[in-house]
Amino acid sequence: MPEMTLRQIEVIRAVMMTGTISGAAKLLNVSAPGISRLVKHTEESLGIRLFERKAGLFVPSVEASRVFDQLREVYKGVENLQRAVGSLQQGEEVQLAFASAPSVAQFIAARVMQRVRARYAELFIDLNILKIEETLDYLLLERGEFVIMSSRIDNPAVENETLAEGRLVAIVPDRHPLAAQQTISVHDLARESLIGIDPADPYGRLLAQPFEREGLPVRHAMRGRFAQTVVSLVRHGLGVALIDEFSVAEVYMPGVTRRPLAEPSGVTIQVVRKKGRVLSGYAEYTVQQFRRELAKAVEDGPSMRARP
Repeated sequence: MPEMTLRQIEVIRAVMMTGTISGAAKLLNVSAPGISRLVKHTEESLGIRLFERKAGLFVPSVEASRVFDQLREVYKGVENLQRAVGSLQQGEEVQLAFASAPSVAQFIAARVMQRVRARYAELFIDLNILKIEETLDYLLLERGEFVIMSSRIDNPAVENETLAEGRLVAIVPDRHPLAAQQTISVHDLARESLIGIDPADPYGRLLAQPFEREGLPVRHAMRGRFAQTVVSLVRHGLGVALIDEFSVAEVYMPGVTRRPLAEPSGVTIQVVRKKGRVLSGYAEYTVQQFRRELAKAVEDGPSMRARP
């Protein structure tokens, strides 16, 4: 039994909608003779008269009424499919859930979200802020697709991928004497009221390493739990601190002066996911934007240097 091709269905519907061969040709952006031949061939192969010619118009024949009813249903399904695809492209009725360490969430994540929103205007985004010890539960219970962390998660159930390598920087209040220096040493910081994070915390451990390599004890005058808290305390003149550059990756930070650390140091930003987890297209795009924004933050880092 002869079957109609998708092209034949498309042409027959166009003739049905416009009522003329020329109108169908214009609708499909093809030549009129080609439309005419395809209609004739379809009718001959099916053994059914699809149209009656009345006053120059092509009118669906009575005997083919069931065929045209099915054509309408087919195209209704196609239109629904197109709307569904369009919704996916815009991010409608779907969700992107992921998490970030506080240091990256402060400024970098917001820039990433701007880019994601520009591409997927209707995408619902659930951004969580996690400490490193909360990451495993978040990923293994599949509360989100990935986590951006400033430390590797050493567990066989997850996969780590390096997104960027940054530096540690010193931050001091704007009018502090150390703000006049081109670079600041951990020896300079150790003589001041040092604000930090508990070295028992993985992030706090990272910040303590430059002091320990120089044989300096880490004596905090004040501690916060998150990088944002440390920055705020410095802004209010309560001391000085060592922080990763991504936590202060903002052009204008009134009250805080940033300077490169004299000693070698570094911080590696990782994207962590459940082992074997295939990320959604939204998540893949978001990770790409994190890579881009983190690289830009590293590139712009030298602008923190003092002007001579």
